[in-house]
Amino acid sequence: MDTQTDKTGIQIDRLAEWMDSRGLGSGPIEDVTLLAGGTQNLITRFQRLDRQYVLRRPSLNPRPEANKTMMREAQVLAALAGSDVPHPALMATCSDESVLGACFYLMEPISGFNAVNGMPEPHRSDPAMRRRMGFSLVDGAAALARLDYLAVGLEGFGRPENFLERQVSRWQEQLSSYARQAGWPGPESLEGVEPLSEYLSTHIPSGYQPGILHGDYQLANVMYRYDSPKLAAIVDWELSTIGDPLLDLAWIVATWRGYAPELPVLQVEPWDGFPQVDELIAHYADQSDRDLSGFNWYVVLACFKLGIILEGTHARACTGKAPRETGDQLHAAAVALMQRGLVWSQRRVWL
Repeated sequence: MDTQTDKTGIQIDRLAEWMDSRGLGSGPIEDVTLLAGGTQNLITRFQRLDRQYVLRRPSLNPRPEANKTMMREAQVLAALAGSDVPHPALMATCSDESVLGACFYLMEPISGFNAVNGMPEPHRSDPAMRRRMGFSLVDGAAALARLDYLAVGLEGFGRPENFLERQVSRWQEQLSSYARQAGWPGPESLEGVEPLSEYLSTHIPSGYQPGILHGDYQLANVMYRYDSPKLAAIVDWELSTIGDPLLDLAWIVATWRGYAPELPVLQVEPWDGFPQVDELIAHYADQSDRDLSGFNWYVVLACFKLGIILEGTHARACTGKAPRETGDQLHAAAVALMQRGLVWSQRRVWL
């Protein structure tokens, strides 16, 4: 008889049988612990004999493309093996939905912490260490951008042709789709959407060097080592594709603290010691041959795109499909991001 842990979506006996068939340990699966669970993915740690594993699968009520997304994540992790990009080591994948009711993969556990969830010692008491943490975040983005996506087997993983040109219409359509949610006040509640759309459409960089794009690169999606300011791993690769890696750097800048208007999300405490945004950009430029002369455009795009993504939760909250408090908070964040985008659209050219 299968033993199932409702919150984790793992049928223990079926998982053990599948692992046996792949030569992944033996004996009972024990110490099953849900690390993260929500509307998108479930992450569970467990032990088998003297080895620990982490299983990632879609939620119990998955989105239509969830299984495809899960396999894309695994494909990226496999491609990163042996690189200098810190990432969870992929152990095995399962595309057979009959095993657990969804696709999943196994990865090595990461020893590290997420700064958004709390800062341990010595990081908490050392501003100099926090300064290096900020630069380490940029190092991870730069390392990923240096990889040749063709050489690591990711040909066909995305559509690099006209990537930049597609962005504005793609996210305008996303915003328009929220009108299907009854009670949503409409795009007028996001002051700045129209001028940002105009700016982005008329200032598209003339060319770019395609590479692996994480897609949501910010402090909430990395883990730091306990014994140093360096990254232990970049996590949550579900939005990864082949595009312009400068957008990952722009995502850091768009979500960074220390300049107005501040965002009501992604707060890290204590913050003193972390670098200023211009220092982060300069640190990236020192280790990259990418053209940063049009970098303002990328920051505007990051603010525009992330603001529209967050507004989706607000739209769902307006019709009762998401918690109202969460929806209101993310709407406030979306409003702030649009204002940040307007500031960057008028800022002097960085280089």
